[in-house]
This record gives sequence, C-alpha cells and structure tokens, in this order.
Amino acid sequence: MSVDYDAPRLAPEDESNEPLDVLKTEKSATRGAVPDLDEADLADSFELPGADLSNEELLVHVIPVQSDEFTCMSCFLVHHRSQLAREKDGKKYCKECEG
Repeated sequence: MSVDYDAPRLAPEDESNEPLDVLKTEKSATRGAVPDLDEADLADSFELPGADLSNEELLVHVIPVQSDEFTCMSCFLVHHRSQLAREKDGKKYCKECEG
C-alpha cells in the first residue's frame, strides 16, 4: 500500500472510531483479485506492429578472440589482456573472478 508522506497527519482524537468489522469490509471491498502474471507468458503475446518476422533469419557476426584478449576459465567471458589476474596450467583467470 502506498503512503502519502506529504498528507497532513491526524491527531489520535481526530481519527474515526469506526468498529473494526466496518474497516475490514471497506478494505476488502476495495481490493480486487490481481492475477499473477508470468513474464514468459507475456513475452509470447508480444507482436511487432506491421511486421511479419516469421521468415526472417537473424545473422550474428562472430569475431574471434584477438591476440590481446583471453577467455576466463571461471566466468568464460572474453577480457582484455590487462584484466589477467593469473595463469595456471595454461588456464587464464580474470581479476573479477580472482578478486
């Protein structure tokens, strides 16, 4: 429930003295059932307006590891040589995984 912190506060004597049963029924009447939505289900329903991409093929250009880069054997990310923390038995590890 959100709280408006800018609203003036009421003194205890100014608050209404309604019975607890009345307050419970008022609150339950204002609440509605909210369905639990899964993001994966929502993604299936997305459609791009005016685009039929069913016959499209995505092309990704893969660039091989450069001479000044290495692949960390812990996180399997490609890093620049300046991020090399240690090399043991031909396996290289980055500073993030060693830190």
